[in-house]
Amino acid sequence: MTHPKVFLTAEWRKLALVQYTVDKEILSRYLPPHTELDDWQGKYYVSLVGFMFIDVKLLGFNIPFHTNFEEVNLRFYVKFKEGDNWKRGVVFIKEFVPKPAITFVANTFYQENYQTLPMKHVWTEQDQQLEVEYIWKNGSWHNFSVTAGSRAKDILTGSEEEFITEHYWGYTKIGVNNTSEYGVEHPRWKAYPIKSYKINVDFGINYGSDFAFLNDAKPDSVILAEGSAIRVLKKRKF
Repeated sequence: MTHPKVFLTAEWRKLALVQYTVDKEILSRYLPPHTELDDWQGKYYVSLVGFMFIDVKLLGFNIPFHTNFEEVNLRFYVKFKEGDNWKRGVVFIKEFVPKPAITFVANTFYQENYQTLPMKHVWTEQDQQLEVEYIWKNGSWHNFSVTAGSRAKDILTGSEEEFITEHYWGYTKIGVNNTSEYGVEHPRWKAYPIKSYKINVDFGINYGSDFAFLNDAKPDSVILAEGSAIRVLKKRKF
């Protein structure tokens, strides 16, 4: 039985996360009211993220033909102070999925910035190696891939991998002075040791002129997390 506060359940698997340093001034333009930018050792990151949604249920029910699909997004990291506690979360610049019903639900109920595009993925698993690639068509085809060792390891406390993967809230600007917040619940993830990566993405076409400079930027880090079952909670506004 689904908990009354749970909006969506699924598994997020094989999350490829590519981090780039972005000037604080650029990200401030996208900052939801009442939130602050969250930094990793003085760096303000955006992450290009690709992963698979598996066994999706909305309010406890499967939507026919919408149970398994890809998502690629560009996100950055924020925090929100509630009482004496800081909540660490993410803000999405844009999210791509191949299913129009998911786009409709996310944009209508969560005021997110989803777009429906043709998408596919390739997972190649060998004894010693794992290759994960996410591909989508936005005008032309874009893709990025990560090759990693085949054994996932615990993410270390205090590491950059922990900073990137342990943000459990989503924040969205929904007005001049209003923000929506929703929680995402999942256990601590494991990550695979990275061997190499390839990125063939036009950031300007996909995410706007503010991020076009990333076409020529070298990533600060690349992570491949195994993921887990997740629960997305119903939103609230403040």
